[in-house]
Amino acid sequence: MPDTLLEQHAAALRLFGERVRVIGDTQWDAPTPCTDWNVRDLVNHVTSEQLWIPPLVSEGRTVEEIGDAFSGDVLGTDPVAAWDRAANAAHAAFAAPGALERTVRLSYGPALGSAYCSELTADCVVHSWDLSRAIDADDRLPDGLVEFSIKEVMPYADGLAAGGMYAAPVEVPAGANAQTRLLGLLGRKG
Repeated sequence: MPDTLLEQHAAALRLFGERVRVIGDTQWDAPTPCTDWNVRDLVNHVTSEQLWIPPLVSEGRTVEEIGDAFSGDVLGTDPVAAWDRAANAAHAAFAAPGALERTVRLSYGPALGSAYCSELTADCVVHSWDLSRAIDADDRLPDGLVEFSIKEVMPYADGLAAGGMYAAPVEVPAGANAQTRLLGLLGRKG
């Protein structure tokens, strides 16, 4: 089980990448639990999130300076290669000396690099479940990543729904496992 934040981040990127690599040619247009996105839209979204990391973390740029550089289709004709490049660059940016202690200027205000890394790690974990469901792959998430993600999103889960980032939390049965609780926090029925 990953111990450090950087190990958690790397594990979440690997998990999503494993799912991207098994998407069948006919599955890119399949619906996902994210009702506004098909499989390609979902992979494009998570890949785009990774593309933001190097300029924000390594270069100290602002969201306004980056503008719409990562809007639209960032996958091109080889989505797997696009994902790999973005994920590798994102992880390298967070792994650089001092990156996690740096202040990053995000759309909602300044945050430590470590907080940004935690947020994107949890997001990648949840979207791995979304992608797994969409392509009929094993949707069990690693326990360590689930626990990490619960701790990350619990303090602001209601705000995510209010801001439109996720659906409203759904009630889960008493005694539900950690994955079901995480999914429920983020508006998903496991």
